Amino acid sequence: MQAILLDIEGTTTPIDFVHKVLFPFARNKVREFVRSHSLEIQPEIAQLRGEHAEDYKNGDYREIFDESYDVSVSAYLRFLIDIDRKSTPLKSIQGKIWQTGYESGELVSQVFDDVPIAFERWSNAGKLVAIYSSGSILAQQLIFKYSNHGDLTRWIAQYFDTGIGHKRETDSYRNISDTLELKSEDIVFVSDIAEELDAARDAGIRTALIIRKGNAEFDGEPGHRRIVSFDELGV
Repeated sequence: MQAILLDIEGTTTPIDFVHKVLFPFARNKVREFVRSHSLEIQPEIAQLRGEHAEDYKNGDYREIFDESYDVSVSAYLRFLIDIDRKSTPLKSIQGKIWQTGYESGELVSQVFDDVPIAFERWSNAGKLVAIYSSGSILAQQLIFKYSNHGDLTRWIAQYFDTGIGHKRETDSYRNISDTLELKSEDIVFVSDIAEELDAARDAGIRTALIIRKGNAEFDGEPGHRRIVSFDELGV
């Protein structure tokens, strides 16, 4: 095993921190952020225009999207937050909002206690540690830089977001293997989502389903090795 690829939500970080702290923080700050950073987020707003057109056509969102009006843009972003859409422009804007919170001290991220110990152990053993999350790369870096266990970014070699592909698509994991210049069987992917693990397994990557406090329970056999902490990976 040469590389450990990790999900964040429910794997390195409690689900409650993401849903009860990060998402509400972004939702509460989004209008102010859009108003004061409108020029900076023009690429994201352009992407949102196409996403909104699809939602409007399907009847999922019936409000007009006026990209020149911060109330309109922020209302659509709040809609996307509320339905937990894995939207690339949303994730980019959320990351930038969270950055202001981390840098001001309003936010301190949470990681499970075994995370820093495992990161150091793996790195000292010459293993590559990589992160793959639907959150933007910026958001990922912030979680590990401003954690309750200090700055953990020194242990992480690579970050991947949906720019590499969506997490339930097999090609995404092939792309990650290619980027890391490793054979798929030399990578283990750890997540709390069986469908993500299925996609990774179909790409030839080893998998482990992690059972953390607060994660969804599985009624059936997901077909993946189960662990309750990174200590059980054996690397």
